[in-house]
Amino acid sequence: MEFVASTPVIFGLIAFLMLKGPYRGLLPFAIMLPFGMMAAINLPTVGGMSLLAIDVAFFVMLMLVLLRRDVGKDIMTLMAPGSMALTLLLLLGYAVLSALFFPRIFAGATEVFSLSRSANEDGISMVPLKPTNSNLSQLFRMCLQLGTFMIVAILIYRRPNADYLLKVIKWVTGVHVSLGVIDILTNGAGIAWILEPIRTANYALTLGQEMAGIRRMIGGFPEASSFGYFSLGLFGFWLSYFLSARSANDRSADIWLALSAFVLLRSTSSSAYVGAAAFIFIFALLQFRKTSIRGPVLSILLVLAGLVPLLIASTYVSYALVPAVESYVDRSLLNKLESNSGIERMTWNFQALKNLTDTYFIGAGLGSLRASNWVAVTLGTLGLPGLLIYLAFFWRLFTASPTIGDVRTQHIVFALQMGCLAMLMRSLVVHATPNMSMLFFLMAGSVAGLCALKVPVTHGVLPIFRSRRTI
Repeated sequence: MEFVASTPVIFGLIAFLMLKGPYRGLLPFAIMLPFGMMAAINLPTVGGMSLLAIDVAFFVMLMLVLLRRDVGKDIMTLMAPGSMALTLLLLLGYAVLSALFFPRIFAGATEVFSLSRSANEDGISMVPLKPTNSNLSQLFRMCLQLGTFMIVAILIYRRPNADYLLKVIKWVTGVHVSLGVIDILTNGAGIAWILEPIRTANYALTLGQEMAGIRRMIGGFPEASSFGYFSLGLFGFWLSYFLSARSANDRSADIWLALSAFVLLRSTSSSAYVGAAAFIFIFALLQFRKTSIRGPVLSILLVLAGLVPLLIASTYVSYALVPAVESYVDRSLLNKLESNSGIERMTWNFQALKNLTDTYFIGAGLGSLRASNWVAVTLGTLGLPGLLIYLAFFWRLFTASPTIGDVRTQHIVFALQMGCLAMLMRSLVVHATPNMSMLFFLMAGSVAGLCALKVPVTHGVLPIFRSRRTI
């Protein structure tokens, strides 16, 4: 066990959470999410694993929630037939089975690109399937994320306050943007050591990387890709809330959308860019399905649609005439698949699909292999059953709606779902594990808590699929 510079901060966080209680502690818990590289302690003897600050905060929150009166009734309500929580419980059960037994059952029957740290020392290499520390570490991460879903769902179910959730997302966005800006400023000034106390996890830090002369923003994360993934989730939320907030005269939504868009673009993550494009396309289709779109919102959508040809034309002219723009677009998008990294990642994905067939479509086990695409890695590790369970969960998440509450609550629920959708779109481009992220499950848990009131979530239908009269 190795204590680090951020360890005292974690002890202070534990005391603060215990003092505030679980509901008011949800805000500081969420604020820790952008600190993706802050460790509580490092564990050199356990494959160099790090126990992150958010991990410790999770265990404290879990203890506080389980000690609440009648928490068993809350859990049973959220676990009603057809609920998101019950689907995730099934997923967790299958993940445990796969991580503990599949690598042993199919040991040596197929070759995988290893996730083990011993393999990473010499680079990712193909080795015969066998149990590794990655099986346990990935299972641990999945337990944390699904546990985050339940914690948030229970708290919001007991006190369904959409405005409080909006405050939480505002704080998370503010901290995330601040860390990104500080990262760029300290790097440029040669004083990057200022952020060392929050970069204590045993991860490879890609500090100071540039793309076409632009320094990549990583904030509190180890690299630009994970920073962009987090940024895209926030952008999806704020884009949806921005359009609904126009009718509520909430002008602050403009600022938050601009900030989330800024860090998304500044991350220089090609996977985040492609995921954002896919999300915006789907989001636009969903918005145009609503016949109740009137006035400013309709005008905004029409203006955005009209700007698309202008944006394409200006991008082409800049690409053709400005060398810096040409270099940036080539490196971030056009030449990505032709690069050594792109070829290597596609090889991982094809091998993951081969692992699927070699294991008779049930998977090689959670954490057993390396892949680049979420579908490929989920099929390779959890097999066809795991993917189907995940799809059932996504269906319940995106078709849930609050059965009681005002229009503002419905808007915030939809914005939370759009945040999850944005992160899912990016995961379909690049994602190394079946696990989504704690931000994803915090948003999903908030949706479950707001939509579990009075009737099962399956009775409600999100505006994505509702009839026009109910929008």
